[in-house]
Amino acid sequence: MLFFNKGKKTNNLTKKRSLKIAVMTALAASTFAFSNPANAATETKLTTVYHVYMNETYLGTVSDKEIVERILADKVETLKESYTDVDLNLGSQVEYIKEQVFRSTANNDETIKNLESSIQLQAEASAIIIDGKPVVYLDNKETAEEVIKKLKVQYVTEEQLSELEARKESVTKPALKENETRLLDVRLSKEVSINGEKITPDKIMTPEEAITFIMKGTLEEKKYVVQEGDVLGTIANNHGLKLVDFLSLNPGLTEDTVVKVGQEVNVTVPKPYLEVIVEKEVNQKEAIAFANEVVEDGSMPKGETRVKQEGQDGERSVNYLISEQNGVTLKKEVTSEQIIKEPVNHIVIKGTKVIPSRGTGSLAWPTVGGYVSSQMGMRWGKQHKGIDIARPSNRTIKAADNGIIVSAGYDGGYGNKIVIDHQNGIRTVYAHLASISVSVGQTVSQGSAIGVMGSTGNSTGVHLHFEVYKNGSLQNPMSYLK
Repeated sequence: MLFFNKGKKTNNLTKKRSLKIAVMTALAASTFAFSNPANAATETKLTTVYHVYMNETYLGTVSDKEIVERILADKVETLKESYTDVDLNLGSQVEYIKEQVFRSTANNDETIKNLESSIQLQAEASAIIIDGKPVVYLDNKETAEEVIKKLKVQYVTEEQLSELEARKESVTKPALKENETRLLDVRLSKEVSINGEKITPDKIMTPEEAITFIMKGTLEEKKYVVQEGDVLGTIANNHGLKLVDFLSLNPGLTEDTVVKVGQEVNVTVPKPYLEVIVEKEVNQKEAIAFANEVVEDGSMPKGETRVKQEGQDGERSVNYLISEQNGVTLKKEVTSEQIIKEPVNHIVIKGTKVIPSRGTGSLAWPTVGGYVSSQMGMRWGKQHKGIDIARPSNRTIKAADNGIIVSAGYDGGYGNKIVIDHQNGIRTVYAHLASISVSVGQTVSQGSAIGVMGSTGNSTGVHLHFEVYKNGSLQNPMSYLK
C-alpha cells in the first residue's frame, strides 16, 4: 500500500505534498545449513528465493527481490507524472523472507501480478466530520479549519468574527450605538469535527470545492404546487431536473400529461449538509407612523372636510434580537425600545350637517339595478362622455345625490335630459329619458325619483346615459358611484 503524506517544506515560498511509499525489508533468513562436511558438496546446488509479503499478506515468491523493487520504482515514476507537485519517498511496507532451497519455488509473474494489484495510493488527509460522518477531505488540518471559517464568513465579515472571538472574554457589553449591529454568536447547525484519515488522493478537495459541496449538499424530495402557466418541462428545468428524472419522481405522469393549477408534484431541492446560524443584536432608528383621526362636526355641511392638524411621524430607537440561518431571518424580536419623538395625529374635521340642496360627495346608483352596457371612452370614432346603464328592475331614474335641478327638458341628441347641481362642485347629467318629473330650481334629495328611463334623442335602445362633472371637468362616473 502506498501512503500519500501531506507534509510541509522548510521553503516558505513552496508548500508541497509529500507522497511516501513504505517499503521495509525485513530479512529473516531461513537458510538450510548442514553441519556435516559431507553435505558441503551439495550446498552449491542450493537456490535463493524471496517470499514477498505486503501488510503481512503473502503475495508470492520471486527469484530476486530486485524484481519487486523495480516494480515499486516504476510505480513511483508513474506517480511523479500524475502528481507533479508531490515529493515521493520510499518508506516501509514490503517485507521479504529469504530462503535457500534445492529447487526453486519462485513464480515471478504471479508475484508481480499480485504486487501490482495490492499497491494502492493513499493520502493522509483531514476529513471534516458532520454528525459523525466524513463529508469532505482536505489536504491538512489547517486547510480544514480554514474551510470551516470560510463557511461562517459567507454570512458575516472576518472582522465581525474576530471581534466576536475577542469579546467572548469580556464579561460586560457596551450599549449599542445608533444603527449598530453586534454579533452574539456564529455557529454551525450540526456537530462538526476534524479527523485525520487515509484516502485516495482524488477525493481531496480544494477549499472552494469543499465549501460548495457542503452548502449544495444533498437533494431532498419536496412537493411543488403547480402555478398558472406551468408545464412539465419548465417545472423540471426550474428545479434543476431533466424531464426524464422529473417523471421518474412522479409515477403516473408522462410527457403528454397536462398539469392543473394547484396540483402537487414531486421535485427535489438542494439540502445543505449544515447551516450557518448567526445571532445578532441590532439597533435601528425607526419612524413611528402617525394615526389618522376624524372628528365629526354637526355645524359643517355633510361632504365637507377640513384638516385641523397635520400628522407627523414619531421616532424611536429599537433593539432587535435577530436569528438567521444561512442568511435567512428566522426570528426577530424587540428586546428594548426608546421613544425619541412621539407621533402627532393627523386630525380631519368631517361635516355631518345634512343640507337638502347640497350633495354628500358620494353618488348613489341612479337606476333600480341594471348594468353598465357601455363604458366611458372612445366609441364609434368619438368620445363617449359617460356610461350607459340598461335593463333595470324598473325604469325609475333617481337623483344620485342631493342638489338643485338646473336643467330639465329636451336637448337634441341627449333627448330628454336632466342636470343636477349638487352644490359641492359636482354636477350630474341624466339623458334619453322617456319622461321628466322635476323642474328647474327644484331641490331634490339623494335617491328621489326624477324621471323614467327611455330612448329619446340619439339612442339605439332604452337606457340611461349618465355623466359626471367636477368643477366643470368631465369625470368617469365609475370613480364616484358607490
